[in-house]
Amino acid sequence: MSAVVVSLVIPARGDEPALARLLEQVPQGSTGAEVEIIVALGGAPAAGTIARRAARPDITWIDAIAGRGPQLNAGAAAARGSWLWFVHADSRLPPRWLEVFRELEAGPADIIGGSFAFRLDSPAWQARVLERGVSWRVRWFGLPYGDQGIFVRRTVFSETGGFAPLPLMEDVEFIGRLKRRGRLRHLTIALITSARRWEREGWWRRSAANLGCLGLYWLGMSPDRLARRYYR
Repeated sequence: MSAVVVSLVIPARGDEPALARLLEQVPQGSTGAEVEIIVALGGAPAAGTIARRAARPDITWIDAIAGRGPQLNAGAAAARGSWLWFVHADSRLPPRWLEVFRELEAGPADIIGGSFAFRLDSPAWQARVLERGVSWRVRWFGLPYGDQGIFVRRTVFSETGGFAPLPLMEDVEFIGRLKRRGRLRHLTIALITSARRWEREGWWRRSAANLGCLGLYWLGMSPDRLARRYYR
């Protein structure tokens, strides 16, 4: 039996349609023994999730404390893959994603983690501007966000203590520690992210709110307060 190359860890909390679409991209039995899927649920599962548990015995379902950091850690604790790949429930996987991890597994040992490129599922020109901005942020500051599918060697994840148990900014805090630990690889292959927040709240308003949260975090505001501002 082949060793598990990558554990796909998905934190989910009440986003049933998005989670269903994501799981449909990895049909049962389509990836053999190289991939395992772990869904870390925060809060009581909805009826649709309960039905999917029964229909997809190939998926490991974890009931975790609500909050992205705790959910990600709970999923990682159950993982067996050489690589952990953290993907938000409202994402869409790129083509050839398994080949990416096969290449990482066979590649230089000093690469300990990284991220995919950022793409939005919208034809709007504003989406292209935001994508370019994220590309610059990653290029110049080495700072991907969680919606870019952060990945890391499982051994390194364990050695660094995993994600801080934060309701928000767990990705920024974690990447900061990874950058001090070793070399990261930021791919040009894109993970597709839902544009619904930007479309609903306004392209520049949502982007300004994201930047504002990052700035307030760097200035010392607690992630709990930031989460209340972000999710209200």
